Amino acid sequence: MQFLNKEHAVNFNELIQKDNTHPRDTERYSLFYIIAGNEDLFRKRKFLYDFESNGIKANCLDDGNADLSSSAKALVRLAFNLFNSYEDKYTTPIDIFYSLDDKNYSLAMNSIDIRFGRGIESEKICYMEQENDEELEI
Repeated sequence: MQFLNKEHAVNFNELIQKDNTHPRDTERYSLFYIIAGNEDLFRKRKFLYDFESNGIKANCLDDGNADLSSSAKALVRLAFNLFNSYEDKYTTPIDIFYSLDDKNYSLAMNSIDIRFGRGIESEKICYMEQENDEELEI
């Protein structure tokens, strides 16, 4: 699994450990991959996911509590869709990918790979940053 940087990997591990996510739960892995990789979403994770009921908080897109930018909302819609097929009128490829910068585009594409079992290799994680050759165990 490729991470954007070390912080992304640490955040991801924190989320899967807090949720006690099963290693083959690609739906949650893709959800947490997106949340962990975007600093704003990670800060607002309590508005996005309920760790007690182990479910998403779909109302976060409309209730105003999370104060999400358009690109953050696009990532949340993708994460929710990969998790449980959530959709609304803005959950189309055009609407989701239109507002993403390069970093968030990579985050989105990698999460799709993860959801379909193509982004999880063995039990090691790699960083996308070439200058950092470290590996972490998940």
